[in-house]
Amino acid sequence: MSKKLPGISGNMAVKAFVKAGWRFDRTSGSHAILRKEGSTVTLSVPLHDELRKGLLKALIKDAGMDVDEFSRYL
Repeated sequence: MSKKLPGISGNMAVKAFVKAGWRFDRTSGSHAILRKEGSTVTLSVPLHDELRKGLLKALIKDAGMDVDEFSRYL
């Protein structure tokens, strides 16, 4: 059963993605750009106080993860 998406900040999301194997590449304006070795996908995570649930879910999906897997890295 899938967990409920947590309300987290952009910085917390970046830290979780880094723990999951993504690499911080650079900052572009107010967004952190993350890349993963061997992947053509680039994640652009806004560094806001709290990410909206739909955006967080889309980032998790783009990263090839599910909510349960992402929650383990928080």
